[in-house]
Amino acid sequence: MALLQLFITASIPVLKVLLITALGSYLALERVNILGEETRKNLNTVVFYVFSPALVVTNVAQTITYDGMIKLWFMPVNILITFIVGSVLGWILIQLARPPPHLRGLILGCCAAGNLGNLLLIIIPAVCKEKGSPFGAPDVCHTYGMAYASLSMATGAIYIWSYVYNIVRISSKRSTQDSPQSLKEPSESNQIEPQIKSKNCLVRMFQILNLKTIFAPSTIGAIVGFAIGVIPQIRKLMIGDGAPLRVIHGTTNLLGDGAIPALTLIIGGNLLKGLRGSGIQKSIVVGIIIVRYVFLPLTGILIIKGALKFGLVHSDPLYLFVLLIQYTLPPAMNIGTITQLFGAGENECSVILLWTYVFATASLTLWSAFFMWFGPRQV
Repeated sequence: MALLQLFITASIPVLKVLLITALGSYLALERVNILGEETRKNLNTVVFYVFSPALVVTNVAQTITYDGMIKLWFMPVNILITFIVGSVLGWILIQLARPPPHLRGLILGCCAAGNLGNLLLIIIPAVCKEKGSPFGAPDVCHTYGMAYASLSMATGAIYIWSYVYNIVRISSKRSTQDSPQSLKEPSESNQIEPQIKSKNCLVRMFQILNLKTIFAPSTIGAIVGFAIGVIPQIRKLMIGDGAPLRVIHGTTNLLGDGAIPALTLIIGGNLLKGLRGSGIQKSIVVGIIIVRYVFLPLTGILIIKGALKFGLVHSDPLYLFVLLIQYTLPPAMNIGTITQLFGAGENECSVILLWTYVFATASLTLWSAFFMWFGPRQV
């Protein structure tokens, strides 16, 4: 397949995302005022509680089976590796840039969590439909590709809401606790009571983690979707033309179809804040771009080549492409939702998302074209 054709094939889905994002930015302009700040917050709430969980449920339930889970076991591990490597690189960036305490969680989150759901659900079907796609028949490519993208989305949702949510939450609180007085009190307390009971330690640990947030709506949707897809008795009741409860799946699917365009429009509207600036250090934005678009993809190539060598993944070019592309995605859109929930680093997040998504247009296209060429040659 010619390199130019690969580049064109890879650019189409990225351009789709860019056009919807641009539309969101236009609708959020003050002179248009269709997607103003209050409207975006309300729409974001609907997406968070309704559209996104419905999207996760329907895609996971329809495409993931027990045999598929066994076959694709490496993907959740691969996504965990992206979070670990991104967190390590983010920690290094924090040591170099020395940002304010309330932004450290945001930086770690942007380095660790990629857009593992929405973008893949746009990119994979678009790549499969393209004439020069190296992944075989479009219908077969679409079926398997949606299974890979759905598992990626469900796993990413669990990791984001159990990890990124909590580090941003802890970081936002730390900004009010790092005063000289608050730093002095723990040392005095340690002198008075150097031993802490194990029970109190466990209580504090659960308070810090705030385990309730792990079960965010999208996470619950992923669990329900896995249950429907993996348990044959439930699957027969809900999935398929002759399923007795197919109307439930059809209704949920209809709701889920609104998640991607709505969330992309919201991001487009939020990016206007980035154009106005927030005083965030340029070195932080540049560092996150380098982490996500240079170091993470290079690390991903090494990891996937190693996984192939040791027989940890099956040699399906489309599967390898999805595993590799998970290392090249821009920061997760849900990070913007998380910062809005805590009101800490919201403007800075808008700047980061603006520039990372601007650079993603070129970076994701180039890496996608390279992975389309690279993947089949590893089989």
